[in-house]
Amino acid sequence: MGKHYDRLETRAPARREADLFRRLPQVLAAAQRLPAWRKHLRGIDPQAVTDRAALARLPVLRKSDLPATQRGKPPFGGLLPGRPSDYRRLMMSPGPIFEPESHDDDPWRVARALAATGAGWRDIVLNTFSYHLTPGAWCFDAGARVLGCAVIPAGPGNSDAQLDLIEAYRPTLYAGVPDFLKILLDLGAARGRDLSSLKRAMVSGAAFPPSLQAEFRERGIDAYQCYATAECGVIAYETPAREGLVLNEDIIVEILRPGTGQPVAEGEIGEIAVTILDPKKPLIRFAVGDLSATLPGLSPCGRTNQRIRGWLGRADQSAKVKGMFVRPEQVAAVAARHPELGRCRLVVMRAGETDAMCFKAEAAAPGPGLAEAMKASVRDIFKLGGAIELVAPGTLPNDGKVIDDTRTPA
Repeated sequence: MGKHYDRLETRAPARREADLFRRLPQVLAAAQRLPAWRKHLRGIDPQAVTDRAALARLPVLRKSDLPATQRGKPPFGGLLPGRPSDYRRLMMSPGPIFEPESHDDDPWRVARALAATGAGWRDIVLNTFSYHLTPGAWCFDAGARVLGCAVIPAGPGNSDAQLDLIEAYRPTLYAGVPDFLKILLDLGAARGRDLSSLKRAMVSGAAFPPSLQAEFRERGIDAYQCYATAECGVIAYETPAREGLVLNEDIIVEILRPGTGQPVAEGEIGEIAVTILDPKKPLIRFAVGDLSATLPGLSPCGRTNQRIRGWLGRADQSAKVKGMFVRPEQVAAVAARHPELGRCRLVVMRAGETDAMCFKAEAAAPGPGLAEAMKASVRDIFKLGGAIELVAPGTLPNDGKVIDDTRTPA
């Protein structure tokens, strides 16, 4: 399965967990010195947050809230220390969300993911992520240089020039979205260009189905995927085992029921929330808006960190019913009023020519009057009426959906 980046990857899971939660109070204390985090974490004693149960009681910060937070106190919303001039690079992601890059050698924690592909000293990386405004290219640029790789700052597009670069510099590893790698390979084949130096790839930022992975392998390229965001850097990465994505070191990942801060059971699909253990750039229970699920057991590659299934869709679910928005938080609020309920889902549909909704919930032993009580809760919380359907545990799909809008777009 190849070499590991360092000994951290193969330590006992209990030892890793103990180390993460030993360091967490220091990071929380550092966060509380910043105005926005101090307000967000008001009343929290950092020294009391020493396990996952205590962490789960902290409030969630949602990525969707960042643009408004930053507009209120530009540029970083009071969530980061220092002035813009204290950072190495200043970038912007869609939202807009303003992202600084620290002076650390590998601030986005990418080197570990690249190393899992076999990349190392004297490899040449064709980096086709965008170097314009957004952090993506700089994340992979820094990680590659930490490994001793040379980097071609190619960026996306300009395919003809990319073919010239590949034939001249003979890069060994491609970094970028998988679709653009296919474009380059197809164009090179059509024009008789020699792209045989490319042996490995690290792809991210787009779907990477097994069929495309197999096609790259047939064309001589061993391609791996990683899951990353501009705020968190690399969260998880693929290894030669090809069984899910292994979580990065120095982070805590939770899978939450969408619209809540409540962790789901192991294997259940929910929203990814990340805690970054960096006192210089703290990030606490940051809900990224993507769905995933944990995998049981350890990876055959020898890495002992937890694994996730990868990107399974978006967690930002909302719908408009009879002119009013319904949101996952409201589904969670109904469930909280009735603790005998398990998994819940609001199904939105058309009944004749009008909007309608049905609140479905799993209940092992529904007592008399539960459905009527739930109907009252739905009306109180959603300000809309809806049907109630109680089903047996395990009936509702494990797909992360809290609101299922079945209406056909006009």
